Amino acid sequence: MNLARVDLVTLALFVAVARHGSISAGARQSHLAVAAASKRISDLEAAVGTPLLYRQATGVELTEAGRTCFSHAVGILEDVERMAGVLSDYASGTRGQVRIWANTSAITQFLADDLAAFLQQHPTIRVEIEEQNSNDIVSALMENRADIGIFADRTPSSMLTTLPYREDELVVVAPSGHPLTAFDAVDFVDTLAYDFVGLSRNTSLAARLLEESSRIERPFPLRIQVRSFDAMCRMVRAGLAVGILPRIAAEPHAQAMQLRIIPLRDAWARRMLQVGVRDANALTVSSRMLVTHLCGPHSPFA
Repeated sequence: MNLARVDLVTLALFVAVARHGSISAGARQSHLAVAAASKRISDLEAAVGTPLLYRQATGVELTEAGRTCFSHAVGILEDVERMAGVLSDYASGTRGQVRIWANTSAITQFLADDLAAFLQQHPTIRVEIEEQNSNDIVSALMENRADIGIFADRTPSSMLTTLPYREDELVVVAPSGHPLTAFDAVDFVDTLAYDFVGLSRNTSLAARLLEESSRIERPFPLRIQVRSFDAMCRMVRAGLAVGILPRIAAEPHAQAMQLRIIPLRDAWARRMLQVGVRDANALTVSSRMLVTHLCGPHSPFA
């Protein structure tokens, strides 16, 4: 028995013939010539090695083997139809999986709300999120370990397609009574007289502060390194140092811990977070939909 060459057209024809009790009627439903339909049925019988139909002047009836073949053929065709429906969902973007890597600033300020709104509209799309440093995000995109990345501007990313996502503002966070709290706004250079708590040196935020202190030829007085904005604010509350972090991320911590937020006057304190992809044309429909949701009119798919 060799069923490897039996195709779906033949199975659908056989089901139609069995239901109508006529090869000619089954041929019409399958949009085949009667001779071509008869040949397909004969080839199917040859493949299974036994007659499937009793051929009579008034039509055809299923043999016992034909009834078994009919049951399996119906099941196969229903499975194919279900498969087509599921794959159609992937093709239309209503189902799928998207891997997104984002830096801490994006996740703590904007991404959670944006993803919640997106998933409410597209509940069958699975989004996997990983929090990483901006440089690592670019590497993951280049190595196809992530579909979409969100990272800070100034991160080397010339091999990627980048789109503007959100703008954030860096501010100083200080404990109540600190000398910097006497000012409504300060220049970065004025903060360098005090000890700092910051994130690890390979984050985009730490790199920016080091770059700016080097540019004005002043040492950056980093006393403590931690892994999160929450830990930074706890160190500030303890009076060990001041910190610089994005305003939206700082505000809830400042309110809960009675810290002061002081704006920076420096132009570079306004940063652009950007969405990056390796190859926009190679993205799945689900990824394209998410890029459009995040970037709005800036998206090439809008």
